[in-house]
Amino acid sequence: MPRPHGFAYAQHGDGAVVVTHHGREAATLRGGRAARFLAEVAAGGEQLVMARWTGAYKHGNERTARNHPRNRGR
Repeated sequence: MPRPHGFAYAQHGDGAVVVTHHGREAATLRGGRAARFLAEVAAGGEQLVMARWTGAYKHGNERTARNHPRNRGR
């Protein structure tokens, strides 16, 4: 799986954090969520953290879900 890329974030004066992906807004975090996000980003792995927080993160279970009996053709 390729590493996440194209994410950026900006912290605003009111404490909100806006996360963008390739220039398009992907998430806006405020309050405690913004503080937790900034702490994780400071710890390292910025791109992976931003991908996870925005939901643009593949979990590796796509193949398993595709093969589940409920998702197979009849």
